[in-house]
Amino acid sequence: MKMKAETAWHKSARVVAVFLAAFFALFLVARLHARILRSVALAQSQPVTQSQSSAKSSSSMANMPGMNMPETPTNSTSAAARATDSDMSDMDMHMNMNHMFMTALRPPNPGDQARAAQIVTALRPAIDKYKDYHVALADGFKIFFPNFPQPIYHFTSRRNAIRAQFTFDPTRPTSLLYKKVGDGYQLVGAMYTAPRRYTEDQLNARVPLSVARWHQHVNFCLAPWGTPQSQVDHTKFGFAGNITTKQACDAAGGHFIPVVFNWMVHVYPYESDPSKIWSH
Repeated sequence: MKMKAETAWHKSARVVAVFLAAFFALFLVARLHARILRSVALAQSQPVTQSQSSAKSSSSMANMPGMNMPETPTNSTSAAARATDSDMSDMDMHMNMNHMFMTALRPPNPGDQARAAQIVTALRPAIDKYKDYHVALADGFKIFFPNFPQPIYHFTSRRNAIRAQFTFDPTRPTSLLYKKVGDGYQLVGAMYTAPRRYTEDQLNARVPLSVARWHQHVNFCLAPWGTPQSQVDHTKFGFAGNITTKQACDAAGGHFIPVVFNWMVHVYPYESDPSKIWSH
């Protein structure tokens, strides 16, 4: 009896330890997330000089398919696929695409379309109440940088983010996606997340990879700690920067982060065009 009690206690202790470790990790990621997003937002608000414009033009050439693309992240199980869509958000257009990794579209499998449709069918009524963004705020969704103009605003739930680390619930997205309309916000979609350690097969089990492309933000060089934002060289550091390797980042005195956030995938359940529901 005593041995059984000790075994149960050890199991409970492990569960608590795992939960606390996950919560602490998410707390640190949230702080890093805020600093990175602030860096991106401030970078976009800076006037572009002639030298920066030239650097971005050169970067665009380097990021065309087949032109000096980085190696695939080690946790990927298939060939690298990078975003090249012309309708990406302003933030993505400012991004050096060497900082973006997207899963490749897989060949369709029987049942994939039906499974993706079931996710959308479950999601839509679950988030309808959040068309009033005040309800989202009351339910614990927080706006990332509401004072910075953005094409899409992420209202993120830490509670749902923690849940997504362990299980997938189509009715509980990590973030809600809004467009700014006047003094308010219009709900347009949602974002699911998955642990960064997941393989593409595990992502496929959540949302089929023949329909949607999960993405990660990778190869990020954060400017040296203590550098005022006004003095950060955004042609080198951040998502718009041309530093994409640890060696170059170390040489510049920065802090290299190979994978910044967890896996993410966007879904737009109110789109009438099926091809836009799981837009890349």
